[in-house]
Amino acid sequence: MADTIILEVERFHPERDTEPSYQSFEVPLRADWMVLDALNFIKDQLDGSLAFRWSCRMGICGSCGMTINGVPKLTCETLLMDFAPGPVRVGPLDHFPVVKDLVVEMDDFMAKLQKVRPWIVRKDDFKPQREFIQTPAQLEAFHQFSLCINCTLCYAACPVSGLDSNFIGPAAIALAHRYNLDSRDQGQEDRLDIISQHEGIWDCTVVGECSTVCPKGVDPSLAIQQYKLTATKEWFKSFLLPRGKN
Repeated sequence: MADTIILEVERFHPERDTEPSYQSFEVPLRADWMVLDALNFIKDQLDGSLAFRWSCRMGICGSCGMTINGVPKLTCETLLMDFAPGPVRVGPLDHFPVVKDLVVEMDDFMAKLQKVRPWIVRKDDFKPQREFIQTPAQLEAFHQFSLCINCTLCYAACPVSGLDSNFIGPAAIALAHRYNLDSRDQGQEDRLDIISQHEGIWDCTVVGECSTVCPKGVDPSLAIQQYKLTATKEWFKSFLLPRGKN
């Protein structure tokens, strides 16, 4: 086994370059190194101008998502040894504007996330004297969808996100679903008005790649399909029941 491996890293500076190019770096191949370790080696020892994001190194913050050999992954959780003998091609996440090199612009995603109100919404005047109590079953109903770390790997893997920039996207819909299922929340009706539009759940073509690449097992595709069922039920109820009745 060789003791080094080649990383082919995409380089692009919008203010200077007309199109991306790849630069090759030879880095140590160590059994305990992640792809992020190799990128840090490049920045520290070979080329300090390389731009990329990272923070926790523990698969929690979601900031180190990149495209590795064509697949969206968290670089802090991707073993370099798995790609031996190489080369390993590292690029920015697809379907996002590139700020520089491996750094992408997240403003559009954050706006979509804000739009679905991913927080507890209360519409009554009840002010509890202590925290709302939930049973284990109530927690289990939404727990899976609460694991999202906003890494946006699902957006990079989703073909619809690449074709329709208005698509709200897997993570935002999954997080909206997470709060709709929360027994403490009262914002489902408001979110449904947003998510049930064409650029919401009905834009999804059920390819399922969003769930395949999710590092936390959130399964956004499942959330979207469950949301479609809820929207369909509400649509029928609007015809069968008087307005304001459940």
